[in-house]
Amino acid sequence: MRCGNHRSRNSSIFHVFLLLTSLLWAQVTRAQTMLAPEVHANIDEIARQMLAKTGMPSASIAIVKDGKIAYVQAYGDAHLDPRVAARPEMRYEVGSISKQFTAAAILLLAEEGKLSLDDPVSKFVPALTRGDEVTVRELLSHTSGYQDYYPQDYLPVFMLKATTSQSILDRWARRQLDFDPGTKWQYSNTNFVIAGLIIEKVSDTPLFQFLSKRVFTPLGMKSVADIDQNNLPPADAGGYFRYALGPLRPATKEGNGWLSAAGELAMTAEDLAKWNVSIIRQSLLKPVSYRTMETEVPLKGGGRTGYGLGLSLRNNGGHRALEHGGEVSGFTSENIVLPDDGIAVTVLTNQDNPTNSSQLAREIVGALIPRDNPQPTKQDELVRKILIGLSQGQIDRSLFTEEGSAYFSDAALRDYAATLAPLGAPQSLRQTSIANRGGMTFRLYTATFLTKAFDISIFQTPDGKFEQYLVTPRE
Repeated sequence: MRCGNHRSRNSSIFHVFLLLTSLLWAQVTRAQTMLAPEVHANIDEIARQMLAKTGMPSASIAIVKDGKIAYVQAYGDAHLDPRVAARPEMRYEVGSISKQFTAAAILLLAEEGKLSLDDPVSKFVPALTRGDEVTVRELLSHTSGYQDYYPQDYLPVFMLKATTSQSILDRWARRQLDFDPGTKWQYSNTNFVIAGLIIEKVSDTPLFQFLSKRVFTPLGMKSVADIDQNNLPPADAGGYFRYALGPLRPATKEGNGWLSAAGELAMTAEDLAKWNVSIIRQSLLKPVSYRTMETEVPLKGGGRTGYGLGLSLRNNGGHRALEHGGEVSGFTSENIVLPDDGIAVTVLTNQDNPTNSSQLAREIVGALIPRDNPQPTKQDELVRKILIGLSQGQIDRSLFTEEGSAYFSDAALRDYAATLAPLGAPQSLRQTSIANRGGMTFRLYTATFLTKAFDISIFQTPDGKFEQYLVTPRE
């Protein structure tokens, strides 16, 4: 009887504790919310619609506005069997977003004079292919030529077995380079494995321990975990994947050692938002280090990369944007910082479909950026003219390259006319992204009709000709 009463009292205390915790979290969330009610409601709707449309299990979202955390919320289910609702305090694996922390660690060591970005790799990690020529800067900007050891969007069988950073380099960084150092841009996780070893050698400290002391603790990022050696516990989100349109299935994690400095971190969306605040306020590194991190690394000969150090550099509708996505088995993420606007958006999801997390983050950014309805440029008018022509089954082939023109066969023009004409004239047309790739300018537009919206992805050659003009529905 006493044991029964004792358990009852403990149970009551536990439930009171849970209630107080829930109330406290609700108060913290309300205190952080600085978004206008209509913007808050719009973001809620965007997130819920995205989950309903894509079927992804959950999304954890954090928003920075005016340089402060303004919104933290989680949607959907962190686990499916048994079903457990996602909560903001749950951690998600962030994948390659980890790379900007590795880059920050290198910059901290450079500030102390312990290394230089122009040091050769061989100074720290011997016996790598052309290590006397490849620099630390080329590692962090993906211009080294070292081949990527994890380009797949699925988990290869060989990665189920544990490995070490040194084993990764023995297999991928001692073979012939994919190109001469500094002459091309090619994403490669191998670069950051090497960078992680450099940090450990120069600091004489394990990478995660260095990051914890020099980055996470100063910024109050208390949730960050190293999942390269240990799985997230059940209290955090579980990862999922699907075959084609099949059911969601639990994802198998990479074997120990495979993620390393390229993607080893897990954290809450709120803690990643704290990092974003530090970028906006330039509160952790020296100003010169932030400028270096956020400056495009050019190719030898003057070609462009669109990449700084661990960060993609974009123009989001005229707003400077620092971006990076992440993908590991069962998880994808997207992190976008508009430093000049004091805005940042973090989206963490527990399904390995990077399109979903990226699209959700971009839609939220679109809801936050003030729209001043600028006058359309000549480029905008040209894009609109081509779209209207396609709705009529017509095309001005003088505007296109040979390849771009060839794409629009008679059958293509018939399909475009049959599907676009019933929609009427586009109500709005807006450029949402611009970048350089393959020696051409890439532009992404959003075209909105009365009942449908489309993405228009464009490649233009230096003389302004259209190499690509693809219209795809926004599902």
